[in-house]
Amino acid sequence: MPSVFTQIVEGKLPAYRVAETEEYLAFLDIRPLTRGHTLAIPKKEVDYLLDLEEPLYVGLWLFAREVARAIQAAIPCERVAFAVVGLEVPHAHIHLIPIRSMADLNFQNPRLQLSPEEFQATAAAIQAKLREFHPQKASS
Repeated sequence: MPSVFTQIVEGKLPAYRVAETEEYLAFLDIRPLTRGHTLAIPKKEVDYLLDLEEPLYVGLWLFAREVARAIQAAIPCERVAFAVVGLEVPHAHIHLIPIRSMADLNFQNPRLQLSPEEFQATAAAIQAKLREFHPQKASS
C-alpha cells in the first residue's frame, strides 16, 4: 500500500502544499512542533533517506534548503532546523522546523493545534517568500 506521503503526492489525501517540483514536494506537517514545520519529500516513494539514489538524495537536500530559506523569511525564528527521523512514515523525508531554541526540536513536545485557516495562512506566507526568491519553485 502506498505511504501516506505517496497518497499526498498523488492527490488522494489533502495537504497544505508549500512548494513542488517534478521530483519533490514540500507541505506543512499537520502535527507541527512549531508554526511553519514543513516536510520535504521526494515524490518517488523510498522508505529510508539513505536508500535514495545519489542524484535524488542531493536534489532533495537542495530543494529542502530553498524551502527552509523561505520558511526562515516567512516565520519568526532564529533558524530552521533540519531533522531526519524516518520512523513515523515509511517514505524518505526531511523535517524543516523553525526554531527559537533547542527545546523546539523535542519531538516529545505537545504538537500545535492549528485551524485550517492558520495552516493556509502559513503555507501562503512561505509560498510568497518562495515566489520572491524563486518564482518557478513556488506551488500554486
